[in-house]
Amino acid sequence: MSNDSIKSFNNLESPGFVGFANLPNQVHRKSVKKGFEFTLMVVGESGLGKSTLVNSLFLTDLYPERTIPDAIAKTKQTVKLDASTVEIEERGVKLRLTVVDTPGFGDAIDNSDSFRAIIQYIDEQYERFLKDESGLNRRHIIDNRVHCCFYFVSPFGHGLKPLDIELMKKLHNKVNIVPVIAKSDVLTKKEIQKLKKRILEEINANGIKIYPLPDCDSDEDEDYKEQVKQLKEAVPFAVCGANQLLEVRGKKVRGRFYPWGVVEVENPEHCDFIKLRTMLITHMQDLQEVTQEVHYENYRSERLAKGVPVPKRTTSLPEHEKNAGSEKDRILLEKEAELKRMQDVIAKMQAQIQQQTP
Repeated sequence: MSNDSIKSFNNLESPGFVGFANLPNQVHRKSVKKGFEFTLMVVGESGLGKSTLVNSLFLTDLYPERTIPDAIAKTKQTVKLDASTVEIEERGVKLRLTVVDTPGFGDAIDNSDSFRAIIQYIDEQYERFLKDESGLNRRHIIDNRVHCCFYFVSPFGHGLKPLDIELMKKLHNKVNIVPVIAKSDVLTKKEIQKLKKRILEEINANGIKIYPLPDCDSDEDEDYKEQVKQLKEAVPFAVCGANQLLEVRGKKVRGRFYPWGVVEVENPEHCDFIKLRTMLITHMQDLQEVTQEVHYENYRSERLAKGVPVPKRTTSLPEHEKNAGSEKDRILLEKEAELKRMQDVIAKMQAQIQQQTP
């Protein structure tokens, strides 16, 4: 064999190193190839700018064909959940984003039963995931569990309403709650600080657990520590959304135009929009882990403690797995039939022996 035909093997590692320091790179490549899934629920009264804020956060239009009901239709409207899924790609990283909206929440005169549909939806997603985990084909499980809930608080009140407190109490053990003050551009800075303080006092007084931002490790960068500190101080986030581009001082910015000036959505001096988006993006993995390790495990343990068997998956298996399963079933049935015949023959022989013996 000639030397030209032998290709040299390029070792990417330096001498003296085994190479397992590259394991994070393998995980990174696999994660990027697979893509990510995230489900966000937005809860709040109609007219608080939930849809506008979500479109501003992800620079997309999730509700292109949405119609807003008039006042007469709203009186008859019940709470329904509207899930919209969109595939977003940025620098080669794919995100399958599902946003669950709650039109009709808080619009009725009697809202005592308005949160049942929301809680039922969250439990249904946990139940579906539990069924998929208990099924045969666990390789392609789609995670539709709600990883984060933006709870929109009206800026026109003096804190949380009784409906807000009641729903948060029912949700805080099922999902990560992030309180958001909607349309904060109607308030002055002093009014925002006063409202934030009042909301946090009411949350603590009622024993409501909101999503706690994780503490930084001692070896983290100082800039990151400062960023997390500012995010913690900004809760609840006072935000306003806008999808319109305006020209301010020669630059195109997203904002709202008023006679007295322009509110820039992405200006930290004007609102907490950037802080909210930073919190969601930088802690997206932690939100998913808390959902998996805390909320889903609580649901799973309660579900299994009741002793009710998990229903079988209704989703069909791939065709080749169906054929393989039916072939195994046929062989098992033949074996059982053969065993039964042998048992019958042995039983007859024993009966004949007993008759022959005196």
